[in-house]
Amino acid sequence: MDTALPAGRYGTTAAHPTRRTRLWRATGVAVGALVLVALGVWMAGGVFGDPVQWKTVGYHVADATSTDVTFDVTKDTGASVTCRVQALSESYGEVGVRSVEVGPGDERTQRVTATIRTTGLAVSATVLGCEPVDG
Repeated sequence: MDTALPAGRYGTTAAHPTRRTRLWRATGVAVGALVLVALGVWMAGGVFGDPVQWKTVGYHVADATSTDVTFDVTKDTGASVTCRVQALSESYGEVGVRSVEVGPGDERTQRVTATIRTTGLAVSATVLGCEPVDG
């Protein structure tokens, strides 16, 4: 049984990509690379463009009336920021909240420990957010 295709019926089969095919592939790769670079710049601008960043490091429940929260604040060394911290109960109710001002420092990242006065026993504490101080 002959499995060869009839000549001229289905066109020619190219063993290698044509010059046009290679050009389209190269163009697609270049456009894809540009899109990835643009996406990376956009994402980095969003992360590094924030004037202040924060990260909760840990907390210590002293007793039913106070909880300490430790956090890192990254900002310009000459800037001051206000951070809002909160303590939560076992049922996720807020049992304490406080605003903490973090002033200028020698390093971009400063570690801060703040005591939150609580109205009941807290089981966790965290930073709600930090904002630059106007002025």
